[in-house]
Amino acid sequence: MISRPSALDNRISEIHPIDSLNVDRMELKQIDLNLLVVLNRLLLDGRVSKVATDLGLSQPAVSNALARLRKLTGDTLFLRTSKGMEPTPYAQLLAEPVAQALGIIHGALNQNTSFDPLTATRRFTIGMTDIGEIYFMPTLMAELGKIAPSVTMSTVRNANVNLREEMESGSINLAIGLLPQLKAGFFQRRLFTQRYVCMFRKNHRLDKRKMSLPEFSSSDHLVVVSQGTGHGKVDELLERSGVVRKVLLTIPHYVAVGHILQNSDMVATVPERLARALVDPFDLTYVSHPARLPEIAINLFWHAKFHKEPANEWLRGLVFRLHSDHAPVAARGLPGRAHVRPDSAAASRSDAKA
Repeated sequence: MISRPSALDNRISEIHPIDSLNVDRMELKQIDLNLLVVLNRLLLDGRVSKVATDLGLSQPAVSNALARLRKLTGDTLFLRTSKGMEPTPYAQLLAEPVAQALGIIHGALNQNTSFDPLTATRRFTIGMTDIGEIYFMPTLMAELGKIAPSVTMSTVRNANVNLREEMESGSINLAIGLLPQLKAGFFQRRLFTQRYVCMFRKNHRLDKRKMSLPEFSSSDHLVVVSQGTGHGKVDELLERSGVVRKVLLTIPHYVAVGHILQNSDMVATVPERLARALVDPFDLTYVSHPARLPEIAINLFWHAKFHKEPANEWLRGLVFRLHSDHAPVAARGLPGRAHVRPDSAAASRSDAKA
């Protein structure tokens, strides 16, 4: 079947060859924005056929755009391999600034779009851990039922997807957690900081006001290895500090911690907000951790491409109002929120670029 060229095909085909161009100093007037759109999709997908389908172009038009880009930049940009089109180092250097520039343009052109939560039927996706689902989602879903009854939600594990690409494409709207890998091209806002605590069943031999480090070391331990999150660094810190533990059980998720601890004598090192959520349902308790562990910062992340998108602005504003220690005082009495001393530096921050 012969595909008919689209309007964008024609615009790309009309670009005239540049016989002599000083690639060391490129002017914007020499570049067609459509070429950067193609470059951005090639960097994300790595396959000409998929880019052509996504952009509504023919494959020859995408190949032609790539040829023009090569001439403009003086670089091959992509090499064919068994895994598809692999970007050159120079193409990788262009990836983030090109994506950010297109995101800013996209936002500027769509900034007048409105979002009405009461009538919206949109589906949002948030990246988070199982701790996030336990702590954030009950309150968030209850509030959505009141103010946005037709809005639906889904969650994905931050470690199970390419978070950067999925957020850039808009497949994932927000991410919550300790995510040091989300830097250039992302905004973040502090929700709260929290400490790690030692958790165990009530009437445990350690169920007292304070636990010593020798008591901690001599106990039987449940350890959670949460891949792809910052929580794994706790185990590294304990090991580097020379703290020895007798680990009886290692599991990949926090969601099972309550079920296991309520029927055993093991102790677990967990974030305090999770501990608070597990105390009543599983008849557990916790004490301050005897080891010197740093507090962890839990942030809300979104891609710069959607910084001015009304729906994204509304959702992250809602999450901040419900769960941030730095939200206005009037929002702090919501059910399920824990109250801790706000960090003064974080409390003064507004939306900040990562």
